[in-house]
Amino acid sequence: MKRNALQELFRDHYEEIQYTLHPRKTEMENIDKMINCGDPSYGGAMYGCAECGTLKFVPFRCHSRFCPTCGALYSQKRAQAMSFKLINCQHRHCVFTISKELRHYFLEDRDLLNCLFDAASSVIHQMFYKMNKSQNFTPGYILVLHTFGRPLEWNPHIHCLISEGGVGDTGFWRKVNFFSFKYMRHAFQTALLSLIEKRITDPQKKAQFKREKALSYKNQKDGFYIYAKPTLADKNTVAKYIGRYLGRPVIGLSRIDSYDKEKDTIIFHYNRHEDEVLVTETIPAIEFIKRLIQHIPEKDFKMIRYYGVYGRHRESDKKLYRLVHPSKKPFLQSFLKWRSGILSAFGY
Repeated sequence: MKRNALQELFRDHYEEIQYTLHPRKTEMENIDKMINCGDPSYGGAMYGCAECGTLKFVPFRCHSRFCPTCGALYSQKRAQAMSFKLINCQHRHCVFTISKELRHYFLEDRDLLNCLFDAASSVIHQMFYKMNKSQNFTPGYILVLHTFGRPLEWNPHIHCLISEGGVGDTGFWRKVNFFSFKYMRHAFQTALLSLIEKRITDPQKKAQFKREKALSYKNQKDGFYIYAKPTLADKNTVAKYIGRYLGRPVIGLSRIDSYDKEKDTIIFHYNRHEDEVLVTETIPAIEFIKRLIQHIPEKDFKMIRYYGVYGRHRESDKKLYRLVHPSKKPFLQSFLKWRSGILSAFGY
């Protein structure tokens, strides 16, 4: 069995991972799955040709999101599922970020990651509610949590794909061209800091957080930075953004340049976010592993959440014209079946 670079890396450092990194249970479960993905000794399926009698054994895959092979297919599937939800209208892609000083709280207590969803959702809901309180205009929006930056550091932030418009209680659609990012920055900062403070129960940690909260208001007087992409006008552009920003895994095999077993180092590359300059890093293998596994979510934690029109099931909402016509769904889904994906990736 030919293993990919990540499988080799994690096999070579398996005991070191266990005894020096002290991984979470879910991290070890995903590591085990990924290492053994495609191993014939773990079983498979035998296919036979009815005409010539030729037999072909295909090993089972792990289906782990952490696996570079299975995770890539999972990302394509969830990106496709998102596109099926979308209304055929213009959308805006926003990124809700937090200050570096607060990131460690979410790493130490991963339950706090829910606060990012709650804070971002409350800001969007309140912004649209203010536009017309009597009609209760509601947009459709999808929130996706990323915990990684391009260098694979811990950097939790929320990607939001939001419709430029909303539907009222009467079923009337109202187009919205202007988003007040000044309001959104301040509102997100206030909502998130308040939610975190409520969730922290330890007196010592709460006192420490209150000090950092005060510093946050002092140092980020304009609120937390919210980056807004240009309007996504047509369905092809929307689909491209979903695949690139919302559906991508932590790292693809194409970004791993080499694994030097003698020096015990990994060389990988990325385009720097600030200016898209290509950066190549050479780091110890165990440091690379540490960066990767911290982004494995807890079991059953939802990284993608649907809100507003996209999160409810009203009969009136079904009348809205979708980006992808329902009749095309089975055809598009057929391209992302596991059998087709494995055939495309491995040739069997």
